[in-house]
Amino acid sequence: MGRTYDTISFLSDFGTADEHVGVIKSIVRDLAPHVVVVDLTHDIAPFDVRAGSIALARAVSYLPSGVVLACVDPGAGLGRPSVAVEVAGGAGVLLGPDNGLLAPAVALAGGADRAVLLDLDDLHLAAPGVTMTARDVLAPIAARLCNGADLFELGSAVDADVLVPGVVPLPRHEGDALVGEVLAIDRFGNCQLNIGPDDVASWGEQLHVTIGEISRVARRVPTFGAVGAGAVGLVVDGSGMLSLVLDRRSAAEELAASAGDQATLRPLDADDRGGVTTPVTLRPLG
Repeated sequence: MGRTYDTISFLSDFGTADEHVGVIKSIVRDLAPHVVVVDLTHDIAPFDVRAGSIALARAVSYLPSGVVLACVDPGAGLGRPSVAVEVAGGAGVLLGPDNGLLAPAVALAGGADRAVLLDLDDLHLAAPGVTMTARDVLAPIAARLCNGADLFELGSAVDADVLVPGVVPLPRHEGDALVGEVLAIDRFGNCQLNIGPDDVASWGEQLHVTIGEISRVARRVPTFGAVGAGAVGLVVDGSGMLSLVLDRRSAAEELAASAGDQATLRPLDADDRGGVTTPVTLRPLG
């Protein structure tokens, strides 16, 4: 008998227009009625494992002790078992496909203690097809964990080192430049980078940022309102990473940026002027 849990944190790309999320929560309610299901998000872009892994990694340090049920799986039904990974001395167990979705969150939780492949069919729901892994495999396994099942009762033990690693790259140095990428863009158009403040700590208040064909001077500021009209700012966001922002405008639109785009930062040279110019024609009134 393992420890019991009373919380399942649920992330997916299912959206809420269809019945999938409600059905999965109903299965949990039926099998483990004491459990509260927290919806982290179901609006991950369809099939975007990278975005799902980033969202889960940003959230994991704030989650209560319990089970994480995560499903963003373009390869559902292709025969690859789902996995369960225990972290933090059993304080949490992450369930999901073995496609890199869980890896960053597992790392941020201190690494895997134990891991199993969820390959015991008699513990899963009978199903007419093989594509609804979250419903037929992850939901009943999550409920069993919450009811006190030990991890090793739920599947075949596997070395966590053989699981698929994360899909988020690290920044790299090229000469005096730091080459990273846009990790994610939020609904306000702020562009989170895979670069932390310590990576550019010695570069001063202003630096160059280049995304695609657009190059701008960005100023490091503590918050959005300190950026200034028309200027690009770099703030340390709520996840501790650097984000390119504008004050009450979309930095993604201003910089023509998309998630996954390369973002290059470098210190200002002595000849750098900064900013951008826009031609303006003044006409007399009347």
